[in-house]
Amino acid sequence: MNRILMIEVSPRGQDSASRAVAGTLATRLASLCPSAQFVRRDLASERLPHLDDVTLRAISTKDPAEAIRLKEAAYQSDRLTDELLASDLLVIATPMWNFGIPSALKAWIDLVVRPGRTFHYTDGGVVGLAKNKKAILVLASGGVFTEGPWRPWDFVEPYLRQILGFSGIEDVRCVRVEGMNIPDLAAGAVEKANKIVESLIL
Repeated sequence: MNRILMIEVSPRGQDSASRAVAGTLATRLASLCPSAQFVRRDLASERLPHLDDVTLRAISTKDPAEAIRLKEAAYQSDRLTDELLASDLLVIATPMWNFGIPSALKAWIDLVVRPGRTFHYTDGGVVGLAKNKKAILVLASGGVFTEGPWRPWDFVEPYLRQILGFSGIEDVRCVRVEGMNIPDLAAGAVEKANKIVESLIL
């Protein structure tokens, strides 16, 4: 494994459960892959733009002349997409907000899930182009969504698995940090997730 891309989303800094576990994961990955290059992207501080009309046309046009004219508008998307495609492992560490992902993560996804770059259409359907990669999701939530009555309300893990698979990344593992708003569970949630991460084998 030569290159690891870690996407962190929470704006809560040291108070973030997803960042705490992502830090443990980074240490574990460094021990497993000592020669790997780490690229860490903090979406809370970077504030990626959401798609507008010009950027959408720039990253989806099939007209070479228009692509040249709109090259500057596509720069951010090109850079992030190149970064993803150059990576062997993608780590996404994010909280659940209102049962879904934060808009900062959605902005990143919209900039890297692109026709002709990370997927393309064929007569048989969509084919993902970001193949031969692995992904690890670190997902923090106030409640428990892996079981019980709130499980149908989890739109984070299913969506991320679906969009990554759409792009060709099908080897996806998930580490959950659950119950952060439930006092009896919150006290040990990060430690429990850290133990899972510390025993991780790629």
